[in-house]
Amino acid sequence: MAVPVCSRCKFTLTDFLWWSTRLSLGLDHPKTFAVIEYRQFKNSDPPHILRMWNECQLGRSAAIGLRCDEFDELIIAQTYFDPAGMILACQDGEVVGFSHAGFGPNADRSALGNDDGVICAVMVHPRARRQGIGTELVRRAEQYLRSRGSSKIFAGGADPRDPFYCGIYGGSQSAGFLMSDVAAEPFFTKLGYAACEQHLVFQRSLGVGSADPVGARLVNVRRTTRLTALNHDPKTWWWQTRYGRLDAMHLALVPRTGGTPLARISVVGLDRYVTTWGTRGIGLLGLYVSEANRQKGYGQALLVEVCRRVRDDMVQLAEAHAPKSDPAAIAVLESAGFKQIDAGQVYRLKG
Repeated sequence: MAVPVCSRCKFTLTDFLWWSTRLSLGLDHPKTFAVIEYRQFKNSDPPHILRMWNECQLGRSAAIGLRCDEFDELIIAQTYFDPAGMILACQDGEVVGFSHAGFGPNADRSALGNDDGVICAVMVHPRARRQGIGTELVRRAEQYLRSRGSSKIFAGGADPRDPFYCGIYGGSQSAGFLMSDVAAEPFFTKLGYAACEQHLVFQRSLGVGSADPVGARLVNVRRTTRLTALNHDPKTWWWQTRYGRLDAMHLALVPRTGGTPLARISVVGLDRYVTTWGTRGIGLLGLYVSEANRQKGYGQALLVEVCRRVRDDMVQLAEAHAPKSDPAAIAVLESAGFKQIDAGQVYRLKG
């Protein structure tokens, strides 16, 4: 009978010699021995989460250098934030990973609807990867969503299933996990998820040397319309609880002779991305052209006029998203000088 070297963990001398041999041959990493603790969010966690966020090299999709008060305002202060939905992985007392799960809205976007659960974030520090931590974080997030009544589970927030991280991940709006993060697709595929939506990310440079589109129809539309701010643009509770926390304004294209808007759009500030992008940017959301006025160039004209307006405020980049399934939205963005620079993907758990 082998005598335990450690009475608490029952680690025997034979075990010790076996593992020592494997380590000396480089067959295992010392962190194999580290115990991972999983727990729910605590109020003291934001500084540790942000440290890991900044060190995880999330690419162009993530704002970096966030302050704790910004994280609190955009994430923790949400009325529907549930500490049990944010699961942290700790190693020797240090946060090395987390997942965050939430829910989409109900049909009229006036409250949460727990039927659609979404894993909004999964993150593991580079030095703690390949230990199964990410897989366990996803499993626990799924367990949380099921315990709250979700019958469908998605990975990657995108409108309307994007309860968290608007303004700090994804750019102008949530678009799932971006394809520029090459690890996301194989990771979720391995865990039984399949891609179900794709959102294209477009940007347009507004800096020195950038030129506006030209054309006879655009000239005619500009001659008969003007850009104006909407003093009151009613939005749903779901819109307000996410984008209402960002600097936002609502603009419309109206006839010079007066009347109802021909097209309208929302503009949100993306100053939290200055460090990541190296320039000031704005996001364009919810471009809408009334049905009777479509195919007349109003959408293109509105986008061009908004870009001209914000350029005067030293904004040098505009970003907008469009579902891959919406060719009309893609066409109008391209007509206004936007180019696709990335794509986001939403995954759904099979079964």
